[in-house]
Amino acid sequence: MTKPETKTITVKKFNKVLIANRGEIALRIIRTLREMDIKSVAVYSQADKFSAHVKAADEAVCIGPASSKDSYLNIDAVVAAARLSGADAVHPGYGFLSENARFAQAVIDAGIIFIGPRPEAILKLGEKSRARELAIKSGVPVIPGSDCVVEKNHLQAARKVGFPLMIKATMGGGGRGMRPAMSEADFPKALDTATAEAQAAFGDGRVYFERLVLNPRHIEVQLAADNYGNVVAFAERDCSMQRKNQKLIEESPSPFVDKKTREALCAAAIRLAQAVGYSGVGTVEFLMDESRKFYFMEVNTRLQVEHPVTELVSGFDLVRIQIEIAQGQKLSITRGRALQINCHAVEHRINAEDYTKNFLPCPGAVAEWVPSGGIGVRVDTHVYPGYTIPSFYDSLIAKLIVWAPTRGQALKRSARAMGEFTVRGVDTTIPFHKLILNDADFAAGRMNTGLVEKILKKHENKK
Repeated sequence: MTKPETKTITVKKFNKVLIANRGEIALRIIRTLREMDIKSVAVYSQADKFSAHVKAADEAVCIGPASSKDSYLNIDAVVAAARLSGADAVHPGYGFLSENARFAQAVIDAGIIFIGPRPEAILKLGEKSRARELAIKSGVPVIPGSDCVVEKNHLQAARKVGFPLMIKATMGGGGRGMRPAMSEADFPKALDTATAEAQAAFGDGRVYFERLVLNPRHIEVQLAADNYGNVVAFAERDCSMQRKNQKLIEESPSPFVDKKTREALCAAAIRLAQAVGYSGVGTVEFLMDESRKFYFMEVNTRLQVEHPVTELVSGFDLVRIQIEIAQGQKLSITRGRALQINCHAVEHRINAEDYTKNFLPCPGAVAEWVPSGGIGVRVDTHVYPGYTIPSFYDSLIAKLIVWAPTRGQALKRSARAMGEFTVRGVDTTIPFHKLILNDADFAAGRMNTGLVEKILKKHENKK
């Protein structure tokens, strides 16, 4: 186990934090900063000049043109904005540079605190094949696979793993650079597609292989770790409702995971975090088969899109925890308290997409925007009436999160809230979420990572 560094840790309250992100997550971070009496600095591209996060921040700095590579992925521009604004720290949000060790180091080299794990931890856990090796050493179950990056003799390595298998980008995330190969005949095309996508998304086309677990659930464990060696794990999230490795619905706790399995999942996640002396928040993702046997998949060294369901179930503000850890404070949460389950929470990702046209992105002007409300409903969004959704970024426009004492009540609340949510001017995935909520398998908790595609096929067959 890697122990935290023995250097003296200074506790320093931040006066100003720059958010190196955009949209709903930037706005969500700004709200916590305001509650903590910390000033916020927004960065924005030319396309985001009128975004809600820009209006909400205490200060805002334009960092470049619309293209992500020239703005939100431009390390020099973001660090220069942090210096110019006099920020004490930088919060990366999720996506963009949030898991980029070079960015974290550049922030630190500028004399600014990075709100996240140390660069070396990002490197060890962010590179998927290295994280897998670390999991094996930590006694965390892993799916049989290549155990390292495969840079040559790809077919020979694949044969050793066996088919069906999953090709995974070494520096992957968000489902990008992943392709299944059900047989040797499928392998060449799947490999070409995965490596090309990985190169385009991460600038690194390297891959490794894992045996494909059929009909799995995607289960993940949220962690928080301070700089003093304290680590806690929260109740699991079930993220099985996904399409092409992109999550659509997440919930906590999982309707499939029992207490004994929950404790084993959390213990495994904590061991992995302790092995690298992790600090900050992060998520350990697992695949679980039909017998509740679970396997390590990857670590996300950042805040997750679906973090609100954990916040609602646990009662803790994860962004506040991130900031407190970065300020040098000790965790005030015990392991037992972190695992307490106060309700059932479900998050629906609402995207500006037309699901009837293969989820085609639908940027454009929002003519009407009436989000849901009422007891047990939270909407995280940066959209407002008259806002123009740009075509340059992810199509996520809102997260509808509901909570209730039981899963059944939460799903009824989801249906009620989804019926209230009104958007005109652009197509959204709200109609597809209504289809899911009416599906008997989903209602009964019989989910796996292939259920969304089954629902789509059933709908197509009814036409």
